[in-house]
Amino acid sequence: MNILILGSGGREHALTWKLAQSKKVKKIFIAPGNAGTLNLGTNLNFSPGNFVDVKNAVLTNKIDIVIVGPEAPLVDGIHDFFLKDKALVNIPVIGPDKSAARLEGSKDFAKEFLIRHKIPTAAYKTFDLTNVKEVPAFLKTLSPPYVIKADGLAAGKGVLIIDDVLEAERETTAILNGKFGSAGDKVVIEEFLKGIELSVFIITDGTSYKLLPEAKDYKRIGVGDTGLNTGGMGAVSPVSFADNIFMEKVKFRIIDPTMKGLADDGIVYKGFIFFGLINVGGDPFVIEYNARLGDPESEVIIPRIKSDLFDLIEGVAKGDLSAREIEIDNKFVTTVMLVSGGYPGDYENGKQIQGLDLTKESLLFHAGTNRDGDTVVTSGGRVLAVTSSGATMKEALEISYRNAALIAYDGINYRHDIGFDL
Repeated sequence: MNILILGSGGREHALTWKLAQSKKVKKIFIAPGNAGTLNLGTNLNFSPGNFVDVKNAVLTNKIDIVIVGPEAPLVDGIHDFFLKDKALVNIPVIGPDKSAARLEGSKDFAKEFLIRHKIPTAAYKTFDLTNVKEVPAFLKTLSPPYVIKADGLAAGKGVLIIDDVLEAERETTAILNGKFGSAGDKVVIEEFLKGIELSVFIITDGTSYKLLPEAKDYKRIGVGDTGLNTGGMGAVSPVSFADNIFMEKVKFRIIDPTMKGLADDGIVYKGFIFFGLINVGGDPFVIEYNARLGDPESEVIIPRIKSDLFDLIEGVAKGDLSAREIEIDNKFVTTVMLVSGGYPGDYENGKQIQGLDLTKESLLFHAGTNRDGDTVVTSGGRVLAVTSSGATMKEALEISYRNAALIAYDGINYRHDIGFDL
């Protein structure tokens, strides 16, 4: 089969790497891809948000299945676009339709869904310009820090954790007045849950699901989880506290009620669901849903899938996922993200990357790279994910850090303490 993967990051490179190993896959096209995917398939130079370009690529390259990597095309309705087009309607899209993608596209929708279906989550209230005057009173019912979330997609910048109540009021007003554009037409304020976070993933055909490996990622730019939030500075899998007892709670309290809730609400969900969880005293709570695989979590969970990932993709497309098998490797996999100088603030692209050919025992998943002739250069804030496996998390991390030290470009930065809290 011919596959089109939409996206350009480490997640898409990891998917391409894994699917290229399948005997069922003939050709892989990636749009727009990066310097890493170029070695495994054919990069197509257009944005996943341009649905007309997507259609043309699908028809021109005789694509059999489309896999959507990032969230924006899903929230914008790319699945619906296929269903409404006579030339595309029979081509499966792995990723939910616009209605189902609201789990990620609207924090307010997700919180209402969680409360309605009695799934554990933090207490919250939603505000817009009509009830913004009620913000101070609601904040007084909470203890600091305060979690402030823009309702829609805000390029990873829409969640603020603030200690000062007056600053929380100011930020709420600023978001409602356009700080994050239309993503901030509503603001969700919720209680802060103290614990350790966990990312859990499933793939579903709308009826049944398969549990994928779990992971823990590290969002803050600085050592010890300090500084600004990023798209993710590294990840580890498996996660020590996610034992059988904890994961049984996740299954029965969160995953199964989510699947039942979607069915009860008449929402047909086909694709990946990312459960952003927090372990509070041994009990899992939902922080957020994502409508796709995580990044950089993909760079550690995909290498742990021993069986053919395309077999699961095909199971979603054909609606017979329950008959498919998944085999998970018990090894530890870690990834360390190399980022551009200045990230997550302003940074420069086009920096020549050296040392890629020196690394051994690690997988290099490209996240923000391009080719300039024969040279690989930076083209994003997050540049490379150095992924390694080992018998222990420590061993895997040692390999990742040894190889990270061999790579160089102007302004290179990475955290030296991934996995410190485990």
